[in-house]
Amino acid sequence: MAAMVIVNNPGEWGQVYAPLLHAPWNGWTPTDLIFPFFVFIVGVSITLSARSTMPVAVILRRSALIFAFGLLLALYPRVDLSTVRIMGVLQRLALCYLAAALFYRAFRDAAEEDRWQAAIGTTAVMLLAYWGLMMFVAPPGGVAGDLTPAGNLGAWLDRTVIGEAHLWRQSKTWDPEGLLSTLPAIATALSGVAAGVIITSQRSAAEKTAFLVAGGGVAIVLGMVWDRSFPINKNLWTSSYVLLTSGLASVALAACYWLLDARESRRFVRPLVVLGMNALVLFIASGLLVKTLVWIRVTGAAGTDITLLRYVYETFFQPYGAPKNTSLAFALANLLVLYGLCEVLYRRKWFLRV
Repeated sequence: MAAMVIVNNPGEWGQVYAPLLHAPWNGWTPTDLIFPFFVFIVGVSITLSARSTMPVAVILRRSALIFAFGLLLALYPRVDLSTVRIMGVLQRLALCYLAAALFYRAFRDAAEEDRWQAAIGTTAVMLLAYWGLMMFVAPPGGVAGDLTPAGNLGAWLDRTVIGEAHLWRQSKTWDPEGLLSTLPAIATALSGVAAGVIITSQRSAAEKTAFLVAGGGVAIVLGMVWDRSFPINKNLWTSSYVLLTSGLASVALAACYWLLDARESRRFVRPLVVLGMNALVLFIASGLLVKTLVWIRVTGAAGTDITLLRYVYETFFQPYGAPKNTSLAFALANLLVLYGLCEVLYRRKWFLRV
């Protein structure tokens, strides 16, 4: 969540260090790991929460509320139903949670081995199915295997079902959180479910850690190999991207588990706990803050009409260092402000639970 705030809120988009930007299309940067890591940990959290085995109606309600928060964020501050973006980060998370929670609930009484193997098996089937659709099914008027932004099968599906007016505003011809690419995103969540089953198993701490590292390593290698024919691509959420990011997430989870749980080395982690306990509040507040700063207009130093965000950046950050450093400082200041909000909520034990 901290990384998400930093990469989403620079002072100036033209002055951002390369690792804090998404890859233009194929390939990946550290920033491209943030969203799939979050989807992965959603899958892990499902195995840790008693609410995951509650009635289907409860799971449906939670998913609907998360989806609704995403739509409300898209509508702010100018409510325009004719152009509102239907899909988005929270909307994708809602669908991934829904599918993964229903899957886990269906296997709640199965043996441990059956649960994680079913999750991995289903993940593999979904990744192969998505690869088959993207590479061998031609959209009307297009060609099979076209992986360009506007020419791929997923983009055609989004334009046909959702409509161009309701797609990502920066493109209008495709959406990075589109319908078809949500299929492999669900596979990412299921890989998290498999990891969660291992974490909650009766194995020793060393065995759990080794299992997660070994499984993650295999996934990373497979993703790098598949990249040669089905490129790693965050916007398309390709199958190779799922393997790479889930593999890295599994290794990262193993490291956190070994240090924080097995070794009980928990110094300096409180700020991360504060942010994580109200992750939904943090995401919504981050979006509302930047949209409000862009919405409000003020008079700049040169007498021109500029956004409040630009005014704050040019007045309190830009004059005091190199452009990329001040742009990063602005993002860190955003994080500090939002951390203050989460700290207050944490101390009062106010946690948003949907």
